[in-house]
Amino acid sequence: MNAIPARLDHLVLATPDLAATVADFTRRTGVTPAPGGVHVGRGTRNHLVALGGTAYLEIIGPDPEQPEPTGPRPFDVDMLATARTVTWAIGPPDLDTAVATARARGYDPGEIRPMSRRTPDGTLLTWRLTDGDTQHPSGLVPFLIDWGTSPHPTASGLPATPLLSLTATAPVPDEIRPLLAALDADLLLTEGPVGLSFTLDTPRGPVVFG
Repeated sequence: MNAIPARLDHLVLATPDLAATVADFTRRTGVTPAPGGVHVGRGTRNHLVALGGTAYLEIIGPDPEQPEPTGPRPFDVDMLATARTVTWAIGPPDLDTAVATARARGYDPGEIRPMSRRTPDGTLLTWRLTDGDTQHPSGLVPFLIDWGTSPHPTASGLPATPLLSLTATAPVPDEIRPLLAALDADLLLTEGPVGLSFTLDTPRGPVVFG
């Protein structure tokens, strides 16, 4: 199995303090993440780093310039005590077909919902992704994303630090593997506490984030 999953779209590093986590990432890697944009009405914003190919890292946290959202912020960032890799996403060739296939195989990745964010230059990006209570709560099973006609985030010349590997641990890996198979997703998975970890090839050497 490859150390980098096929069709990886992005990793999600969620944090209760976006500025502090971006500063820590910069200190550890020597690479400064680029501002990604604002999730209007959701109470979050993000910073991005290219990981090679069409994969990227999203660092997401509360946006202090937005009013409190009416619902919970994405990825439960308000529940986090520290920054943590909470989940990952893959980009199937056909999102609707991938969802139907996964359901036929016994795993429901959730409803397909429209999303958007406003980039620093004012451009509105729109995409669709799977989201909902039927997704596996561990975050180890990826959600699915389709950027449609919007330019992919990696097309904007992001600062880059190559991804060397993505690994995961679960108390019972054999409970997770069939769900990954339902999505045609591959992930290095071993026994241990629930967690995702990735290693970057940075100007300061390999750096691991959990």
